[in-house]
Amino acid sequence: MTTAKPRIYLGLDVDKTDHWACALTEDGQVLWNKTLPNNEAKIIDIYTKLATQGQVLVIVNQPATIGALATAVAQHMGIDVAYLPGLTMRRIADLYPGEAKTDEKDAFIIADTARTLPHTLRSLTTTDKDEASLAMLTGFDLDLSRQVTQVTNRIRGLYTQIHPELEKVIGSRLDHDAILQVLATWPTAQALKKAGKARVDAKLKKHGARRHATWTTELFHALSRQTVTVTGTEAAELVIPHLARQLISLHAQRAGVATQVETIVATHPLYPVLRSMPGIGLRTAAVIIAELSGKTFTSAAALASSAGLAPTTRQSGSSIRSERVSHSGNKRLKRALFLSAFAIIRTDHTSRAYYDRKRAQGKRHNQAIIALAHRRLNVLYAMLRDGTLYDSPETLLAA
Repeated sequence: MTTAKPRIYLGLDVDKTDHWACALTEDGQVLWNKTLPNNEAKIIDIYTKLATQGQVLVIVNQPATIGALATAVAQHMGIDVAYLPGLTMRRIADLYPGEAKTDEKDAFIIADTARTLPHTLRSLTTTDKDEASLAMLTGFDLDLSRQVTQVTNRIRGLYTQIHPELEKVIGSRLDHDAILQVLATWPTAQALKKAGKARVDAKLKKHGARRHATWTTELFHALSRQTVTVTGTEAAELVIPHLARQLISLHAQRAGVATQVETIVATHPLYPVLRSMPGIGLRTAAVIIAELSGKTFTSAAALASSAGLAPTTRQSGSSIRSERVSHSGNKRLKRALFLSAFAIIRTDHTSRAYYDRKRAQGKRHNQAIIALAHRRLNVLYAMLRDGTLYDSPETLLAA
């Protein structure tokens, strides 16, 4: 953002078709308070008119998705843009009189908050094309991941109903397309028995199962442990092949997205920095780059608060004194950092020792993982700020 103090604060309560725009002067006088179509020409027109009266600051409550065009136009015109988080806005809105919630009132609150409480804003910079692509691809990958989980659970649920022994063998291997190809061809115990060991083994081998002989043996051993045909098996025989082929397609789509993400991330200047930290893989690095794109943070505490990893203190006299996990913040970034911390406790001794220490203090598993993720984020902030690679505590101690 420029160092010049804004003379006009334009608050935008963004929507799909029409935003509500409210422009205030430094002393709170309303210059503009109307709907603004989500149209480039209309947005440029209002920005130009206001810019003739002084330095303009555009404040949005959603900088991405439906607010992306308004943000991009302002940045293209050289107008500063700031972001007021929704939770902050709603808390501030409680200080204004009246219980009604309207677009007009929200736009006024956004502009007035920027005018009177500038420290609540987060500045936005122009997003790089690759970072914008990463945001879209990682979002799509997250959607695919949820669909994979849903279909996988559906297949396991059906086999738990019709053949529990078979589910014990295939349930943990549904991420392998070879197993799915078998289920798509012979979905029930009767069909597998009729196909025989040789055909099933050949199918597994054809689709890349290195332990195809072992898997075949385990499959037919599980088939021998149940002789009763459960009601509903006929319907499952129709449903399971569709689910298996759907899961194969989802795996292929995720692989394609991962290839595109890898191509973009590998050339990003922050990628070597992020990958140097243990527990941060390709997808985690892509999410971090995408979610931090265009945002600036003054401290590690501010970044932790934005990610939802900073604990919330509750205190009232001597009766209530506690800290709880924050339920606000960037959910995608928090999830990526949580999974990264969860993965590293198995291989990194320092992280494991910190996790065990938190558990010994009485924290539950999730609380200890979040504490570890918070600690790692503090280190990550310093790495990103200075552009330095990760050094393990053992290496620093030896040095």
